[in-house]
Amino acid sequence: MSQAQYNVGIVGGTGYAGADLLRLLALHPAVRLTTVTSRGQADTPVADTWPQLRGLIDLDFSPAHTDALADCDVVFFATPHAAAMHDVPALLDAGKRVVDLSADFRLRDADLWARWYGVEHACPEYIEQAVYGLPELNRGRIAETRLVACPGCYPTAVVLGYLPLLAQGLASTAGLIADAKTGVSGAGRKVSENFLFSEVSDSFKAYGVAGHRHLPEIRQLLEAVAGESIELTFVPHLVPMIRGLHATLYARGVGATDVQALYREFYADEPFVDVLDPGQVPETRHVRGNNMCRIAVQRPAGNDDTVVVLSALDNLVKGASGQAVQCFNIMLGLDETAGLREPGAVP
Repeated sequence: MSQAQYNVGIVGGTGYAGADLLRLLALHPAVRLTTVTSRGQADTPVADTWPQLRGLIDLDFSPAHTDALADCDVVFFATPHAAAMHDVPALLDAGKRVVDLSADFRLRDADLWARWYGVEHACPEYIEQAVYGLPELNRGRIAETRLVACPGCYPTAVVLGYLPLLAQGLASTAGLIADAKTGVSGAGRKVSENFLFSEVSDSFKAYGVAGHRHLPEIRQLLEAVAGESIELTFVPHLVPMIRGLHATLYARGVGATDVQALYREFYADEPFVDVLDPGQVPETRHVRGNNMCRIAVQRPAGNDDTVVVLSALDNLVKGASGQAVQCFNIMLGLDETAGLREPGAVP
């Protein structure tokens, strides 16, 4: 018996997250891709913008308005922040399911969101309807919602890294440090001097040290898990690679806990979290192009009270589009791994 298929639309198909959504959904057994919108490329073939999809997607980009999405069962938003919030209410009212890859519905406090994103939220009354799309934390709620707010790439790596310790109350909530690095694709496809090849190549820098938009998102999640306020220092860095994100996380107050056994047990049934063997470390190239987050836990020599957690993922897959597809699968009661089984590409 053939699997039921759902009509799926993508709003914003010309960015990097949109490209990866197209790549993943093109071969998804339960997806009939019907609409891909673009403000700048309307009425041109999708495969002209993304030649790697020739022979897989025979669609033209549609104009960026909700009328083009009328026949869709599920709509993905791969748009810049502060765009989806203008269209999501009408789609929900029309009975659609929505998976938003932007930050529009991640924060629970609309005033806090406005401070970090620079504009007032267009539909704060819909924030409560949204479920934060981290399956390892909210799988049951994702299955019941019609609006998923997909996490950012940094929050995914950081929260998955700290989750077992804080969920079990085994680490101090004071003095948490998240030292994270990402490739340039995390900034999107826009043209910016700071992300030109000659500006990024052979260099390494921190940014957003005084405050990054993902900081309140990370803090919101970790405080919900810990059940109390946390003290977190989060410093992101830009490294000269295209894909990949690596977070080095520090936690104190852990004591003699067998952290290797803790992480193994905590993630034993998770299809997209891989806890490495003792002594191993994750590499970004081993998760390139796939939906896996690889985690290792280490004890620094001479400091038995501290744990260092290493968390690596592809910022465009488990950190964006792959996680969105994972949430789509859960929302519709499908095999959670459908369309996401491809291993990383090495070299």
